[in-house]
Amino acid sequence: MIYLLFTIVLTEMSLILILLFRNPLRNLLVMALDLLKQGTGPLIARTVGATVVVVFTSTLFTAMEIQKRSKDGGVINPTDEVLMANLLLQSSLMGFSLFLALMVDRLHYYIKEVHLVRRQLEQAMNINKDHEESKKAKVSQLDPEDKS
Repeated sequence: MIYLLFTIVLTEMSLILILLFRNPLRNLLVMALDLLKQGTGPLIARTVGATVVVVFTSTLFTAMEIQKRSKDGGVINPTDEVLMANLLLQSSLMGFSLFLALMVDRLHYYIKEVHLVRRQLEQAMNINKDHEESKKAKVSQLDPEDKS
């Protein structure tokens, strides 16, 4: 399970790096995330996220029980020590994975919002430019008539 968690964390980190910097892969990744967020994608993502949270809390609870047992006994068992290290590694990787998944989701949302705001700003600038040109055309039409 640890190798799977390491793979997930490294994949999410690479996705975040791709989303942070403007490159051709960013557009492809944004389109892929758009497709994943359609249909049953959000439901599946929430289900997987909820499952990881349940496993995460179970792992933390087991680690706390081992720690409580070692405090009560006074001497830590080598087997418990290995189990505790393994559980802490698993829980930290699951926590990182959940956090990075949240970051990927938010970065995708902000990229989409920035793209939408830029498009609206360009439309407003074009409307303003057309309005200014029409005002200049009206003024230039009125000026020759006033001179004669």
